[in-house]
Amino acid sequence: MTRPPFVISIQSQVVFGHVGNSAALFPMQATGLEVAAIPTVVFSNTPDYPTLRGRALPPEFFSDLLQGARERGLPERANFILTGYIGSLDVAEMVADFVAEAKAANPKLTYLCDPVMGDAGPGLYVPEAIADVMRDRLLPMADLATPNPFELTWLTGRDIRSLDDIRTAKELLHIAPASRLIATGCALEDTAPGYIESVVLGPEGVSRHPTVHLPVALSGTGDLFAGLILAGLGRGLSLPRAVETAQDLTSRALSHAQELGAGEVVLSDPEFRRALLNLGAA
Repeated sequence: MTRPPFVISIQSQVVFGHVGNSAALFPMQATGLEVAAIPTVVFSNTPDYPTLRGRALPPEFFSDLLQGARERGLPERANFILTGYIGSLDVAEMVADFVAEAKAANPKLTYLCDPVMGDAGPGLYVPEAIADVMRDRLLPMADLATPNPFELTWLTGRDIRSLDDIRTAKELLHIAPASRLIATGCALEDTAPGYIESVVLGPEGVSRHPTVHLPVALSGTGDLFAGLILAGLGRGLSLPRAVETAQDLTSRALSHAQELGAGEVVLSDPEFRRALLNLGAA
């Protein structure tokens, strides 16, 4: 029997709510992927509440978890590595070292870097030193990168208003020529009114994927989207199709949260869960 695609997912975890691994883990597992989830921080909830408990993992503790992953041979087994939110500089450097080691040991590995640093509303919400590690160490190793327009602008100093701006930003990011940039949540000068789009740039050229812009901004949206892209790729979808599927499923989750009046992503919608299972059966 063939083993399912295997993902190492290194990002935040919360006790209550859905961000980081607490958003991405469920859809990847529901579509049949095997996931090793390594937390960079453990918080009580998303930062949208009056109180926030927990902290970034102590460096020695995080290092011990990575060593355990090495001892189990996970980098050699993995088809994908996904990295997202990182809460301390020491952990950021260790993540970069681990990804570099994994790619050297397993050249077939696909690395998706979601540079979770900030957004248009809150601005930059990690220390600049961590953002620098994402720019200087993690993104140059990425096979896939999923920044939003704010993150692209911060990383490159380039305002994102047009397709040419995204092309220039890809060059300024210094990601490998064979890598794919997926600019998410873009409202460009020629984007249709009422829509946003994901723009994919890679060796094959450019593809644009519009979706209805829902009037809601919820924590965990980007984490869910990145996990869904890997779920699609793990089930054999092309990258453009994986992006479109991720957009559709993310929109379902956001719409359900809006109906419930929830302040964060919700993953309990029956249609959302049914679509995940159908994707896993594909």
